[in-house]
Amino acid sequence: MIKSAASFGIAERGGINERGKQMGKQTVLRAEKINKEFPGVKALSDVTFDLLKGEVHVLLGENGAGKSTLMKIISGLYSIDSGSLYIDEEKVNIKNTRHAQELGISIIYQEFNLIPDLTVAQNIFLGREPLKKNGCIDKQAIKKRAKELLGFLKANIDTDIKVRSLGVAQQQLVEVAKALSLDAKILIMDEPTAALSENEIVNLFDTIRRLKDTGVSIIYISHRLQEIKHIGDRITVLRDGMVIGTKGIDTDLDELIRMMVGRAVSQERVRAESTAKDKIVLEVKNLCRGKALKDISINVKEGEIVALAGLVGAGRTELVHAIFGIDKIDSGEVNINGEKVEKPNPGKCIKRKTGLLPESRKENGLSLTLPMYMNVTQAALKKISKSGILNLKKEKCAAHEAVKSLNISCPTIKREVVFLSGGNQQKVVLGKWLFTESDLLIFDEPTRGIDVGAREEIYHIMNRLAKSGVSILMISSDLPEILTIADRIYVMREGRMVAELDHKEVSQERIISYASGGKE
Repeated sequence: MIKSAASFGIAERGGINERGKQMGKQTVLRAEKINKEFPGVKALSDVTFDLLKGEVHVLLGENGAGKSTLMKIISGLYSIDSGSLYIDEEKVNIKNTRHAQELGISIIYQEFNLIPDLTVAQNIFLGREPLKKNGCIDKQAIKKRAKELLGFLKANIDTDIKVRSLGVAQQQLVEVAKALSLDAKILIMDEPTAALSENEIVNLFDTIRRLKDTGVSIIYISHRLQEIKHIGDRITVLRDGMVIGTKGIDTDLDELIRMMVGRAVSQERVRAESTAKDKIVLEVKNLCRGKALKDISINVKEGEIVALAGLVGAGRTELVHAIFGIDKIDSGEVNINGEKVEKPNPGKCIKRKTGLLPESRKENGLSLTLPMYMNVTQAALKKISKSGILNLKKEKCAAHEAVKSLNISCPTIKREVVFLSGGNQQKVVLGKWLFTESDLLIFDEPTRGIDVGAREEIYHIMNRLAKSGVSILMISSDLPEILTIADRIYVMREGRMVAELDHKEVSQERIISYASGGKE
């Protein structure tokens, strides 16, 4: 299901001809026959790519296609095995990230590169702080310039607060401001809208257009195909480390998907019909927590998929954290399988067969340096131990079962999960909770940063789980995703529940209207 232009608050735009002829534009970056190999993996094979001045060149491909490797080469993090890079038609050997910045290249990674205990302003200018005549850091100058950059982004963020107190979407905007502070002429954006709400996406797109007008060239990586027609000029598709082709922005989305995955991918609703039973597995009554949650009541039935929709900051993550006991509640009740959970905490919820797949799987869902098989069993070690001694045979059998049932792609179960693609990492987190035999699963942005092929797999896994009787509560900022998989939708706004909708009576426009406080 594809988002309409109206769902982004922007009019449908024409193709490449209306955005300016490509012929005659200056080439600011050119990569020729780039090759890069890691132990046992050919990451890039004869990749050729170019970027024009004032252009947004979209880079598409599944996780593991080679997009990030190419960008890390351009940004100086990786060296090339063979091939050539040219900046303004001059051959360059980018030695490191500092050298790349000196050449005018800046990158915004999907995984944030911020220091949680520094302020917003300090993060934006870290390592490049302006100094007073006496050699001390000019804190006022940092704050002033940080406010200007955030103002340019239309981001209402206090420059004095620590980054750890910001939500994921606000941290993303700080990353954008940090990149802009470098006065880059080439800006690489890796999934910049993955955690942004509809309104924030509109603001970011406005910013990108203003940057284009000043001559900044942008490489834009995204798995959200509905975005690219609103912001891109050209599209290059990678698959298995090779360039499949470069297309105009008006290329049919189905064709792009076939280029990316080598097959057709369905974009129709996955849930043909609800599998919900009458039994209520999760019931939340009048839950309150400070200013974040105000008198919230929801329920999820056996075999049902319920979605929480709303703008970033509406309180959705705060709600599931309160349900799972990560955050303490002020008042209200959480009932699981008809039993009240007194002072909820994660341990109590896990005992009641409840699992949480967090928004940031790398930070909160996985032990990145541990092998895949250890991650699968770490939430239920008692199942594979006796007298405090782990049964490694049972542990590895559990991992092999997860690989088989969830179609996890990894060369060996001993592979550290940090080396797996985003989609496979998410499956490992899911496998961990399935090993606990959870019958209530909470997904917070289940497909964030996952390519279109892996998304389809996750949807079918969720559908299969619901059919088996597992109850699912999910948060998603991707409205087509909600319409694809959810049976019912609760809409939140400013910490309150403002609507409950059945999937048969809902539309993207209706959800946005409730979420933003507009008229239905």
